[in-house]
Amino acid sequence: MINDNLSILTMKDSKQFVEENKERLLNELIELLKIPSVSADSAYSQDVINTAEAVKANLEKAGCDLVEICETPGYPIVYGEKIIDKNLPTVLVYGHYDVQPADPIELWTSPPFEPVIKKTEIHPEGAIFARGACDDKGQMFMHVKALEYMIQNDALPCNVKFMIEGEEEVGSVSLSWFVKRNQEKLKNDVILISDTGMISNEQPSITTGLRGLSYVEVEVTGPNRDLHSGLYGGAVANPINVLTKMIASLHDENNRITIPGFYDKVEELSQEERAAMAKRPFSLDNYKKALDIEEVYGESGYDTNERNSIRPTLDVNGIWGGYTGEGAKTVIASKAFAKISMRLVPNQDWEEITELFKKHFESIAPKSVKVLVKPHHGGQGYVTPTDSIGYQAASKAYSDTFGVTPIPVRSGGSIPIVALFEEELNSKSIMMGFGLDSDAIHSPNEHFGVFNYLKGIETIPLFYKYFTELSK
Repeated sequence: MINDNLSILTMKDSKQFVEENKERLLNELIELLKIPSVSADSAYSQDVINTAEAVKANLEKAGCDLVEICETPGYPIVYGEKIIDKNLPTVLVYGHYDVQPADPIELWTSPPFEPVIKKTEIHPEGAIFARGACDDKGQMFMHVKALEYMIQNDALPCNVKFMIEGEEEVGSVSLSWFVKRNQEKLKNDVILISDTGMISNEQPSITTGLRGLSYVEVEVTGPNRDLHSGLYGGAVANPINVLTKMIASLHDENNRITIPGFYDKVEELSQEERAAMAKRPFSLDNYKKALDIEEVYGESGYDTNERNSIRPTLDVNGIWGGYTGEGAKTVIASKAFAKISMRLVPNQDWEEITELFKKHFESIAPKSVKVLVKPHHGGQGYVTPTDSIGYQAASKAYSDTFGVTPIPVRSGGSIPIVALFEEELNSKSIMMGFGLDSDAIHSPNEHFGVFNYLKGIETIPLFYKYFTELSK
């Protein structure tokens, strides 16, 4: 039987819960943000584990009947569930409790793991500044608090499961291992994710597409040791010079990627689809102003929103070699390194693209150096239909709390496991993001608006309501 009290689940009720508990809801998130759960750095391994324990405690407090920390070859996955009737639909909530490294620390205006609330032009009600505030602790925690609201008000209309991992920022390798071994445990009717954003606080949007990812590290080796740049300069190849030339050659004069075969399987959208994308509210002047740049950049023939969503990219994420300390040291470095990521669009297979990159990068190296390409991780792109029950439920939920219909958009970001979920669990994922482009995820001074956090808690219960009703 569907809960007889389902009718009490209205915008006013969830809004009232948020208003009455605002200070507590903020303080509980702040406590979670204080734990530096940086999965990429082994120095924080205990903090990552401590965060898993904190997530478990919060799920138990919210009202899950079963919560467990599931061991994996890497960091653990926190699994929780509240099953009220096996004949009702089941929503599986996915999120992650690990965060990006906070470097460079000196660019933060407040310590990254000492959360503070500050008012900004975009967030006049204040925003929580901390690493992980938006990506993804704040957005994941909205779902925990939404469950708490529904259980307290006897308004949970269906079953819910949680799967919160600790390796999203390093490729979700253990999550793939876990999903493949727990298909029955994770069985669901829809997967709900908040690890994306929306257009603005006035105009919500639902992410319907994600780019895939291929991430590699390259190493260029020249002489067998660092050399005196006066005695050897001009006679021996400098690996840093060579590496920068090789990287520069990866784009042509139209900013298209020069790797042979790279575009062979790229999905080309029709003019009608591109015209529909162009209807989303966007100010190029405001975009440039927010980034403090005079001009935008990218592949010829496409506008800014197309470049960062439906087109593939190649970017250097880090480059180093030689002497970088204070003062001067005149050396020709023995080695030079770079980290490179490629954002991929649907139909591009990340493993195939990685191999194409490796083959090409090795082929363009001069004989004066040796090149090593080390693949790190990757994932496939994803597109979800807008005519599904899950999308309709999300659209109705946003419409209720924001007062306007959300716009479907494709994101430039990557959540590699979304394609895995469909393959292994045969489930569609609905991406209800509440962050903004200006929230500085992966950058110094990451933040999440107080409005956005609380509005998420207010909106998510309505998804459950409408998804259950539409599933009848």
